[in-house]
Amino acid sequence: MQLHVLNEKIWFPPVESALEDGLLAIGGDLTTERLLFAYKKGIFPWYDGETPLWWCPNPRFILLPDELKVSKSMKALLKKDAFDFRINKDFASVINACKTKERKDQDGTWIKDEVVHAYTELHKLGFAHSAEAWKDGVLVGGLYGVLLGKVFFGESMFSYQSNASKYAFIKMVSHLKDQGVVLIDCQVYTEHLESLGAKMIMRQQFTHLLEQLL
Repeated sequence: MQLHVLNEKIWFPPVESALEDGLLAIGGDLTTERLLFAYKKGIFPWYDGETPLWWCPNPRFILLPDELKVSKSMKALLKKDAFDFRINKDFASVINACKTKERKDQDGTWIKDEVVHAYTELHKLGFAHSAEAWKDGVLVGGLYGVLLGKVFFGESMFSYQSNASKYAFIKMVSHLKDQGVVLIDCQVYTEHLESLGAKMIMRQQFTHLLEQLL
């Protein structure tokens, strides 16, 4: 299949034209308009170079809030309020922690300065949100993502203390469920999120859900 190259015009090819690994297009920019247009079609940016790469993998990794799995050990932490959970208390620190946190099997991070700027703009407009775990006044874990309609698109998470990001994620899922969210996009497979109930669905099913929920 042909890999589409984007220009200043805000558009994307049909998601069915993505390569086998999910890569759909290259180029363009990270303006608020393009990002929101992309998310509504189930497309997200993810790249470690200078040029944006746009993805829509098949299958898609998602979590239905009603299917969240909470282990006994996590239930114990939640019961005793092991961390102080906050939403949007310090979005800037969360996204920068996701940017700088070292990760196994990764030489660097895809969260460049332009990515931080783009999602900070989305946050200012009320689309991007952070879920945070605090301990003794210190931010120790969290995640950020984009909320549109009844869908939350998770982007990245970090943890400086054991179970902190998982705690923030579980509390955020509960909060989103209370707000009427019925689908959480986890994008690509991770063992960590699978343990919390995330699963694979076919891309066609995912985009159909987006049409209903956005």
